[in-house]
Amino acid sequence: GVDLQVCTSKNPTCCTKKMEERYQTAAKQDIQQVLQTSSATLKFLISRNAAAFQETFEILVRLGENYTSTLFCNAYKNMAAEATTRVQEFFTDVGLFIFGTDISTEEFVNRFFDNLFPVVYNHVINPGLTDISLEYAGCLQMARRDIRPFGNIPKKAIGQIGRSLLPSRTFLQALNVGIEVINTTDHLHFSKDCSRALLRMQYCPHCQGLTLSKPCMGYCLNVIRGCLANMAEVDLHWRGYIQSLEELSSAMSGTFDIEHVLLNFHSLVNDALVQARSNGPKLSEQVNKVCGPPVRKPTRSPGCSFDQNKDNQGFKMLSRDSEETLTNRRKEFISHLRLYRAFYGGLADQLCGNELAAADGLPCWNGEDVVRSYTHRVVGSGIKAQSSNPEVKVKGTDPVISQIIDKLKHVIQV
Repeated sequence: GVDLQVCTSKNPTCCTKKMEERYQTAAKQDIQQVLQTSSATLKFLISRNAAAFQETFEILVRLGENYTSTLFCNAYKNMAAEATTRVQEFFTDVGLFIFGTDISTEEFVNRFFDNLFPVVYNHVINPGLTDISLEYAGCLQMARRDIRPFGNIPKKAIGQIGRSLLPSRTFLQALNVGIEVINTTDHLHFSKDCSRALLRMQYCPHCQGLTLSKPCMGYCLNVIRGCLANMAEVDLHWRGYIQSLEELSSAMSGTFDIEHVLLNFHSLVNDALVQARSNGPKLSEQVNKVCGPPVRKPTRSPGCSFDQNKDNQGFKMLSRDSEETLTNRRKEFISHLRLYRAFYGGLADQLCGNELAAADGLPCWNGEDVVRSYTHRVVGSGIKAQSSNPEVKVKGTDPVISQIIDKLKHVIQV
């Protein structure tokens, strides 16, 4: 074939233009394959943990709801049915917040106590033979923040809920960004110049019958560093990402640990109820001033219809082994992830060293011939270093890479 585009040579060649095109496709597929293989364990590590943490958070939300509903069923039977509805609404909000919905923790904690007050007033502070009317209940909800029947418990709850849920929500979001970064770099689009360089390195020797020769190490580094120049730009931000995940993880334990806060929410609620009960007469007076005497309508609240055994499965799963606590699971995950700090910076070296290049001292392919060693200058990683790359021309930044760098910067900021 005289019309070859890339694998031209002084010697006779056994390639046709058609073969060269097929080799071109193969060279691109090979590099994609090698990239995906090299990131597979990292991707699996993050996605498996993202799923595991999400599942654990779901169990914690269910258990928190369970414990709180059980409190009403055991200690406040007469108002259990109404109260458990309020509890369900609250924990639905907790779940929505952890899994990324844009709602305010302060708002939904306040809403819970606003909605709980009429129920507590009706059954504990001023119980009657019939229930208070909807309009009267509405007045109590509006007045709750001024009357403060639960003392400073709602404020305490806002602090604990906000400070424990936000890190967990951020942690999950960050893991999803990590998966997105790897998915993006796994399917990177290679420039025409890079594709030609890959073809020259991988398959042009075949055209001369040299099917066993491998590229020289320096040559391989120049080609792969040129092709992955944009990817190497992720390195700095990837290191920052892993470091901030590490910092976030260590800040997630202690009093504001999500496990501690959700599973003990019922005791905060109990404190709130005890406080309201002990200030009963004074609260009645305040309510009369704001809402007038209670207006009642003839209905009776049903008893507790909550199934307390429903979710004990989840708890067994969670406390099967105290070593399996969230904190330990996070520590273990972070220590594995730390091993991949330099993943993007060292990728070209890893690929050439492990798979692509000839071992030191062996005759190797330099893009034109089999030689004893490669004589051109070997360039560093990253876009700036490529201006003097003898094998690949790199033109500016890939917008797809700029986009994921921005995502990493944003999640580090958060």
